[in-house]
Amino acid sequence: MTTLIAIISTGKGTWSEVSRLMDQAEWDHIVLVTYPYGKEHFSHPKNFSMVVTDFSTPMALLCGELTGQIGKLVPGGLATEVALNLSSGSGKEHMALIGAVLKNGLALRLVVPGEKDIQEV
Repeated sequence: MTTLIAIISTGKGTWSEVSRLMDQAEWDHIVLVTYPYGKEHFSHPKNFSMVVTDFSTPMALLCGELTGQIGKLVPGGLATEVALNLSSGSGKEHMALIGAVLKNGLALRLVVPGEKDIQEV
């Protein structure tokens, strides 16, 4: 099994895509990176952790914050690879999250929901 990490941010229909992805596999753990509005309004029946941040933070600080939070939630000893979904959000958010995953020594594979199960990109 793998840990799923996904962004819950902006983009029409992207929250439902992340929700579908959460349903299409049995994940060891699910970590959603979001902002205060996402924390207040996103819900799903599966258990998940949230990293809540201010996406307007300068890149270096945002990446550092995400690195620390991801490191606490997905320690390298428990997982060496994560499934990453970047359907929601902006390029800055994506870069900060990819940087955080890599700085924690984790390999990544990009995933999206498919017709019946997840697909790798």
